[in-house]
Amino acid sequence: MPAIDYVHGYSGVESRRLSDQANTLSQLLHHDSIFPPGSSILEAGCGTGAQTVILAPQNPQCVFTSMDISPQSLKAAQRLIKSSGIANVRFQQADIFRLPFEDESFDHIFICFVLEHIPRPEKALKSLKRVLKKGGSITVIEGDHGSAYYHPRSNAAQAAIQCLIDIQAELGGNSLIGRELYPLLTSAGFRDCSVSPRMVYADSSRPQMVDGFTRKTFTAMVKGVKEQALNRGLIDPETWQKGIRDLYRTAGRNGTFCYTFFKATGIK
Repeated sequence: MPAIDYVHGYSGVESRRLSDQANTLSQLLHHDSIFPPGSSILEAGCGTGAQTVILAPQNPQCVFTSMDISPQSLKAAQRLIKSSGIANVRFQQADIFRLPFEDESFDHIFICFVLEHIPRPEKALKSLKRVLKKGGSITVIEGDHGSAYYHPRSNAAQAAIQCLIDIQAELGGNSLIGRELYPLLTSAGFRDCSVSPRMVYADSSRPQMVDGFTRKTFTAMVKGVKEQALNRGLIDPETWQKGIRDLYRTAGRNGTFCYTFFKATGIK
């Protein structure tokens, strides 16, 4: 399988956005991302290492195998981990649908912000299940762009967000996948599945969340599909500009922004 047509691209700007997102959400998403000492963990779709650099130091007695299909992303991840002085991670280029590992190779699997970008998420989960030891766990984290709501309300902002949703769907992904994690895991044959919604809420009393999430994560993510949206005729330039301007208004003194991530676990 070739590298996925990643809706956000592989630019330095996107790498910084992923880092901002991971750092802003680290406590919300990863305060309970703790694995038993001595565990072998497969991080599937590590990208540029934005989650790896949080998970590995948090689990210093575990060994991580962080894989991605993109050699460009892997090089960035390796540089990040090396510069951070982290020693319990090894990297491997691999396709999630054709994993180069023996059956039941890992104690745990971690996959974050990956299923939303691939056309057959249930098949991906079944592929991962093969390399997971019996009794081992899988942890899946995804967002859901349909969960975004904000003040002041804006039809133009909603139209801009819908462009991102539509483009990702056109490329074979699903940016609304967060709400589907429970049925996906159960359909893939995992048991004892559970889902924990993690809501982001930002207003001017939480300036770090306003800057880190509203501005640098969500609005930056929407802005990133400008050319694709305009070239496809999904929106006119005036509505796009107003939509982005209105999203920035939600980061203002009287603005608010909400978004929900979903963290799911299951057992083989």
